[in-house]
Amino acid sequence: MRPTFDFTPLFRSSVGFDRLLNVLENANRLEAVDSWPPYDIVKTGQDDYRITMAVAGFTPEELTIDHEPNLLVVTGQKANDESGQYLHRGIAQRAFKRRFELADHVKVTGANLADGLLTVELAREIPEEMKPRRIQIGSNPTLPGAETQQIESDQQQAA
Repeated sequence: MRPTFDFTPLFRSSVGFDRLLNVLENANRLEAVDSWPPYDIVKTGQDDYRITMAVAGFTPEELTIDHEPNLLVVTGQKANDESGQYLHRGIAQRAFKRRFELADHVKVTGANLADGLLTVELAREIPEEMKPRRIQIGSNPTLPGAETQQIESDQQQAA
């Protein structure tokens, strides 16, 4: 039995992490994990990833890859091919739908099917406005437009 974690305190004390906490909460709720088709996830560079799925017997027309915000869905639907009577059917031909949660700014850069392996290339592309930038520090002792002002006293001087 899986331990149950309560993320409610984290929701109360964090700002902007709600998507991450929802992913953790949903992962905890998963009951049955379907392990077909088998796949690998490889980090190929600083911001590059590759998902490789074993989809033997599927053609490119029978596979679809949908990229939604923060989600990659790979679906396989085998066309009915009754070209004979099978004495043994050992090659899996069942339909599947595999979902991959993606981080923000992860984009699909390409997909290829060769030798029964579907390869999906991914890259994290952070927008220029979100990248760190260096701020120039000035050496002027007074800020422009911020002149020193004399504050008048409430007490009047005796004349």
